[in-house]
Formats: sequence, structure tokens, C-alpha cells
Amino acid sequence: MHIKWNALAQTAGISFGVTVAVVAVFALGILALSRREAALGARQAADGQASGGRPALLAGAYACFALCAAAVAYGLVLIAAP
Repeated sequence: MHIKWNALAQTAGISFGVTVAVVAVFALGILALSRREAALGARQAADGQASGGRPALLAGAYACFALCAAAVAYGLVLIAAP
């Protein structure tokens, strides 16, 4: 039995890099939602109403979560491919 160490190292490195990237993008999505909630709370405290509140942060959070979902779906497609 011959192990291709170079291919094993490449696979491990790419897997680690993609994992770190997906976790970082998910964390950015959570951060965007957190900042949006903080902005809504500050606006509610100042104005007495909770309307509006940085729609760009919400769109950014949705984009981050969509990117994470796409990465997971692509991984499942790779696993299920014949």
C-alpha cells in the first residue's frame, strides 16, 4: 500500500482553510445581526420606537448565511457524487 502524502497534505490543508473561512463568514453574519440589534435598541431608547434600523446590516447577515449554506450544500454534493 502506497500513501500519497502530498495529496493527503493538500486535502487536509484545503479542508482546514475552507472550514476556517466558513466559520469566519458565519461569525461575520452573527456580528452583523448583533450590531443591527444594538442599533435598534439604541434607536428605541432614543426615539421610543423600534422602526427601521440599518437594513444593510441585515442584508449583509443574510448574504453571509447564504454563503455558508451554499458551502455546506456544495460539500454535500461532493460527498454524494458518484
